[in-house]
Amino acid sequence: MNSDIFNNGKSGTMNSLGSTGPASDLRNTIEIFRTIAQIRQWRHSLPSHIKIGFVPTMGALHEGHATLLREARKKVDILVLSIYVNPTQFNDPKDFELYPSTWDHDLAIAKQEGVDIVFNPQYQDIYPDNFKYRLTENSFSHELCGKYRPGHFDGVLTVVMKLFQCVQPHLAFFGEKDFQQLVLIREMTETFFLNTEIVPIPTIREKDGLAMSSRNLRLSPEERIKAPLLYQIISTSKTTQEAQSHLTQNGFRVDYVEDRYGRRFVAAYLGSVRLIDNIDLGSNSNFILTNSAKGNF
Repeated sequence: MNSDIFNNGKSGTMNSLGSTGPASDLRNTIEIFRTIAQIRQWRHSLPSHIKIGFVPTMGALHEGHATLLREARKKVDILVLSIYVNPTQFNDPKDFELYPSTWDHDLAIAKQEGVDIVFNPQYQDIYPDNFKYRLTENSFSHELCGKYRPGHFDGVLTVVMKLFQCVQPHLAFFGEKDFQQLVLIREMTETFFLNTEIVPIPTIREKDGLAMSSRNLRLSPEERIKAPLLYQIISTSKTTQEAQSHLTQNGFRVDYVEDRYGRRFVAAYLGSVRLIDNIDLGSNSNFILTNSAKGNF
């Protein structure tokens, strides 16, 4: 079966399923699968004792993604990275159209962090039903970001479930920056008895405190200078009302600032770019991660 390979900055094809395995000698070679059939055939060919790690992304990789890959590499035999910009999680079509694409840069990071497999499917492969069937969570997904982005988490949960079905990872790694997403995905895996452990990784920040995000690429130079105030203000304000007032005074258009489950969550626009963040307030900060699937919200 044909698959693309990426080796020392060159791409080509290889007529095999690849021999990637534990401590692989092909660590400097990344195999790229673009169809469901390719990755499923590869997955079914693996011995049962091989531990697979998975980092799903939409590309435009940055140091936050690199950290996920780096932590995953320590724990697994084979590391899979997916790059797929999922249209069903964008409630604003313009936001989808403007999402950055940095394929060569992404492959360079994947190679640097020891990725074995890149899964880069197309819409018709992921959604042969054109999104007729979807996963919906009826509680937490309607709060915080879900309140302002209707249908967003339906798209997220559906695509992650589909990717999990293809890759069948033992461990999947997600950043705490998208904390609501992290909780919903962990709850989904437990609710549907998936044999995948969700591993949370703390938020990676720029030196000025801004949470790393692919959306940061869309900030103007002036907006990029102002953006770290989001983290600074939610970290230093005594109340959510104070935080929202200070953000508004500094030119942010705030969707919400809320304290829940020992964390402070924020979403706000700077120009046309929507930024999100959250911080640990201490006390009972792990409650939501340890109790989400039990319905203890």
